[in-house]
This record gives sequence, structure tokens and C-alpha cells, in this order.
Amino acid sequence: MSNKSLFEKLGGEAAVDAAVDIFYRKVLGDDRISHWFEGTDMEKQAVKQKAFLTYAFGGPNNYTGMDMRKGHAHLVEKGLGDSDFDAVVELLGATLKELGVADDLIAEVAATAETTRKDVLGR
Repeated sequence: MSNKSLFEKLGGEAAVDAAVDIFYRKVLGDDRISHWFEGTDMEKQAVKQKAFLTYAFGGPNNYTGMDMRKGHAHLVEKGLGDSDFDAVVELLGATLKELGVADDLIAEVAATAETTRKDVLGR
């Protein structure tokens, strides 16, 4: 068993940066969830997401954004729900698959994402 963090196993900062860029292209092209990002400054969003995922995957903590509950509360009020969360996890997995990440690591990423569901959805 490796002692490397998920962040290291994925390839570190360069890998997370590449994944976030591809991920948001998929998100913005997906009719199920793209509407949640209308009016969002996607460059700032990508910077925040890179910092958050780096932290969530066990890399350096440079995330200074709101916690998941606060950051998504305005979206929950507008109906953000499980199907949206599931679509995000699906697109993140598809992104990692496209980048050649092994299935076991994709499953680990999905499990990490799942730990945020309650907070993202305000439960």
C-alpha cells in the first residue's frame, strides 16, 4: 500500500490543473448542469476549484474559498440537488478517464467527492 496522497497519485498540481480545465469544459457543455454556472467568472471558479481539489486530495492547502455549505447555499435555495451532484461526479470521473487515470484512483476521487455531498446540498 502506498503512502502517497491521492493528490500525488494523480500526478500533483499539473494533473489537477489539467483535470479542472477539462472538467469545466465538460460541465459547461452539459445541459443538465451548465445553467448553474451562468454568470460565473469561470477563470476564478477554476482557480478556486484547483485549490479546493488539491486540498481535498491531500495536497497543499491553499484553499481560501467558502466552505462547501456556505458556497453552495444560494444554489440549494434555487433547487440544486442530488442529480446535479451526481452529474458533477460523473463528469469528474469522465475527465479523469480521458486523462488516463486508473479506475481505482477515479473511484477514490469519487469517494472523496461523495464526502462533500451533505455539505454541498445543505443537509
